Amino acid sequence: MVAKQTAAAEKTEKLTLAQAVNRGLAQEMERDPSVIVMGEDVGADGGVFRVTEGLLEKFGPNRVMDTPLAESAIVGAAVGLAVAGFRPVCEIQFTGFVYPALNQLFAHVARYRNRSRGKYPLPIVVRMPYGGGIHPPEHHSESYEALFAHTPGLKVVIPSTPADAKGLIASAIRDEDPVIFMEPKRIYRAFREEVSVEPYALPIGEAKIVCEGRDVTIVAYGAMIKVAMEAQEMLERQGVSAEVIDLRTINPLDINAVLRSAEKIGRVVVVHEAPRNVGVGAEIAALVQERAMLSLLAPVERVCGFDAVFPFPRLEEHYLPTKERVMEAVQKTLGF
Repeated sequence: MVAKQTAAAEKTEKLTLAQAVNRGLAQEMERDPSVIVMGEDVGADGGVFRVTEGLLEKFGPNRVMDTPLAESAIVGAAVGLAVAGFRPVCEIQFTGFVYPALNQLFAHVARYRNRSRGKYPLPIVVRMPYGGGIHPPEHHSESYEALFAHTPGLKVVIPSTPADAKGLIASAIRDEDPVIFMEPKRIYRAFREEVSVEPYALPIGEAKIVCEGRDVTIVAYGAMIKVAMEAQEMLERQGVSAEVIDLRTINPLDINAVLRSAEKIGRVVVVHEAPRNVGVGAEIAALVQERAMLSLLAPVERVCGFDAVFPFPRLEEHYLPTKERVMEAVQKTLGF
């Protein structure tokens, strides 16, 4: 009887990352009538990647709203809605389309709690697909998460699995502060995993150890977790044990999780597809070398995108980090 009850309590469904975000949105909208979804084509079309599919039919046009093609207006309207007591979830179709909204995000959304001395914290979520890997045109593959992480007042969440995506979108919506929720479109439908049917939330600001190791620490997030795990599997066949950490949130950054691993192992490789210059990897490298330098056996290595405009499709695979580049960085730390 106990086993049957446990199985019933742990009912799951096999979801892609896109479906998991959809389930998280729906469950939060059911739980809280102040949650609304807005953006370009999020209603009748279900979003450019169909992440909001079915929400219009379930919750109606007063809570799932198609907007004009005006990112600044989308985020600006969300400010007023949040001040009025709503919890707007805005969709920006691609990260490369967010630029018109940066003034709203940097000058208003991120500052409102401070400006109002805590009276208006602005519970806004801005969702956006980010990163390369799907061979689109220009302005569709940017990975400028460092812009948002550099801005005080904005939290930045980047899931890498369906289960994490569902729990983190719930936490983002419930958070009293604005959250930039970046979804790695390269893995929207790349794989499925079992996800609890029940509503749940995962804490923002906690990294996850994907697998433990003893020879090197690989730190990554988003679609690069898949690349890191591919490298980990190849390294294991060569007798090298890699510990892989999924940051999940880059602001606030769970640097303590990285430091614990760095102090235990002594070698660290950071992987992200954003440009190398002033990227998240640079911040991690600086913090590790400031706080765990005496534990390091080699300098921190970074495997990143290049300091260039993201290329057109033919050169995309040359730009994005690969498992081979990660392995080269690992071998460099091991041979130091």
